[in-house]
Amino acid sequence: MLTTVPFKAAWWLPGGHLQTLAAKYLHPRYHGALITEWLPLTDGDELELCWSQTLTADYQGPLVVLLHGLAGSKHSHYVQGMFAAFAHLDWPVVLMHFRGCGSRPNQLPRAYHSGDTEDLRYLLAQIQQRHPGARLLAAGFSLGGNVLMKYCGEQQQQNPLRAAVAVCAPLALASSAKRINQGFSKLYQRYLLRQLKQSALHKLQHFADFPIPLTHQAVKRMRSIEAFDDGFTAPLHGFLNAADYYQRASGRQFLPAIQVPSLIIHAANDPFLAADVVPSQDELSDLVLHEQWPSGGHVGFVAGRNPFKPLFWLNERIPLFFQEVLQR
Repeated sequence: MLTTVPFKAAWWLPGGHLQTLAAKYLHPRYHGALITEWLPLTDGDELELCWSQTLTADYQGPLVVLLHGLAGSKHSHYVQGMFAAFAHLDWPVVLMHFRGCGSRPNQLPRAYHSGDTEDLRYLLAQIQQRHPGARLLAAGFSLGGNVLMKYCGEQQQQNPLRAAVAVCAPLALASSAKRINQGFSKLYQRYLLRQLKQSALHKLQHFADFPIPLTHQAVKRMRSIEAFDDGFTAPLHGFLNAADYYQRASGRQFLPAIQVPSLIIHAANDPFLAADVVPSQDELSDLVLHEQWPSGGHVGFVAGRNPFKPLFWLNERIPLFFQEVLQR
């Protein structure tokens, strides 16, 4: 049996919004040096990777692959937390920036989306070639968690990962897009949408022959993530519309096929996600453990009695899960 580490939200951070915001602004930064690599892709594009260590070809220990959330990067608080947490174990970590989320724009008109598993598949294959003895593990956050669960379901018994963790993954995309367009959550949507639109406008300006009929004015008129996905994400990546994209890319339908030990973590008061991201028990394969906690917000999970010494529970929970899987 795997250990369950109960999460008890900090008394001074009641509610999902405070949990979400506190984690973003209170989480300490990782002070180690990161090694940047630009991985060329077969279609002429590239991925920015950030490594915590340089590995020799004969390395045979654990290697943790991180997938960030929508508009995330190496600067995201949860990424910083993972680099720090695994540094204590002396486990190497590599962050895969989705296309266009690194320190420079990607080379093609296309961007990334919640169902885009091909780049992760390519990265893991490259790592296997370089370090065939590495024990691969992966953790995905928000959008990255959905990508990871979809990938694991697609791979089934061909999965090179030893274990996977998804935190606050929008496993039901359509309803979650509507959830973030309600009430106070619109503030988060505005923050994310501003970054998405800036990237889209840059692409329209940079590529004279853009593959879909889209104008600067049309992008500027988009007032929700669902509208952005309907007018930009979906048609640019081969979907009919946002509804088609959400249906095909949602990770929940892939959970029964997962064949590696996996942990899915949600909070009941997540202001980004709809209630139906939570799968029923009969949707989970025997190797998938789902934990939903009453509080935690969106990738928050801040604990501790002392407001001046907050504890970040994910930095304990995720490494423990990986350690126990590797020890079994």
